[in-house]
Amino acid sequence: MRDWFESLDLREQYFVAVGAVVVLLALLYLMIWAPLDKKHIQLREDVKQWQSSLSELRPIRMASGNTNSSTSSDAVVSNQTPIIIVDQTLRSRGLDRYRRRSQPTTSNGIRVEFEDVAFDELVLWLGDLSQQYAMDVQAGSFSIGAQANPGRINATLTLERSL
Repeated sequence: MRDWFESLDLREQYFVAVGAVVVLLALLYLMIWAPLDKKHIQLREDVKQWQSSLSELRPIRMASGNTNSSTSSDAVVSNQTPIIIVDQTLRSRGLDRYRRRSQPTTSNGIRVEFEDVAFDELVLWLGDLSQQYAMDVQAGSFSIGAQANPGRINATLTLERSL
């Protein structure tokens, strides 16, 4: 290959070298940059969708915030650990089969991982925890379930009980 390249005229060598650089740049773009850019665009759209969902939920939170002072006094002051509270409330809602892992984070906190759980049921369960046991979400991450069933998600939630 080198002998062939050196046997070319100087103009032909420049032409072949420039062509090789163009092909290399095209391959880099198609194999590396384009897939990363496509994923970046998808993530940007996902963030916009989540922001839209949050803006739709804010009025609901405000409405529940007005009644929160009366319901927070209704919260059960329990000596039970968060892991017991989470276990009992998941069983009462039938969500325990979607739980993959529960792990205490602090004496008043727990991290719970779900797989392919119904989003609506998860939100209702979180409402129960907040109203009845004063446990609120401190951090969470959500993703579409592996089976991509409508309304089903994978979730990791960190819950803390306020005392």
